[in-house]
Amino acid sequence: MELPRWGRRAARVALVTAVVAVVLLSVLWALQRHLIYLPDTARVPPAAEVIPGAEDVTLRTSDGLRLGAWLVPASGEPRGVSVLVANGNAGDRSLRAPLARALAARGLSVLLFDYRGYGGNPGAPSEQGLARDARAAHRLLTARTDDRIVYYGESLGAAVVTELATEHPPAGLVLRSPFADLASLGRLHYPFLPVKTLLRDRYPVTDQIARVQVPTVVVYGSADSIVPAEQSRAVAGAAPGLTRLVEVPGANHNDLTLLDGRELIGAVVELADQVSA
Repeated sequence: MELPRWGRRAARVALVTAVVAVVLLSVLWALQRHLIYLPDTARVPPAAEVIPGAEDVTLRTSDGLRLGAWLVPASGEPRGVSVLVANGNAGDRSLRAPLARALAARGLSVLLFDYRGYGGNPGAPSEQGLARDARAAHRLLTARTDDRIVYYGESLGAAVVTELATEHPPAGLVLRSPFADLASLGRLHYPFLPVKTLLRDRYPVTDQIARVQVPTVVVYGSADSIVPAEQSRAVAGAAPGLTRLVEVPGANHNDLTLLDGRELIGAVVELADQVSA
């Protein structure tokens, strides 16, 4: 039986709507990593130009990439601890120079590195790729020092070092503004999209931290508009090795107090002293 005219019109509208939805979801599937990873692709300056005494080093990944990194020696009385820093999803390692200088002044050596696709490095970022990059950083640091190693991860970097810790447990772990998993964070920012279905990269932090039996510190800002405080508290609640939960009152995600502020640096140094005792 032939549909009435209004029925045919409604069917055409429904078909067009469905086609548009499929096209939009396909575009989002293809381009989603451009929304997740926001690299500064310019080549960074030599390490010593930014941090006196720092050394340019090269990481070699298991899939054949060569990544730029800076090794920053302790400038204060050495504590026998080195910090492997995993960046957030934006910028490059030069933006973390204030963090490295502050930690070095407190007697900690620091490795800053850029992921693939960041800071003039080859390749394109992905969850699997960043896991390879973190392992390359771990190999270099363990080859260059006998120090105890603390992992420090900022936002997305917290997910990277948590995954690394499941295979190569550090002496201690600092997670700054961690999210529970990428899907739950994505639903908060894009509630109108089927984020869990679309995501190619997952970063299941709370699932992974539950398997990491090392002293762990979680630092977060109470006014974080990118990774809400409850997400970071959920990660802390799942961490069996949690030794300290540090809330920085009024701090948003990219505030300087969460880069090299007193509470943050103090928490890292306290953990370093704990694991080196």
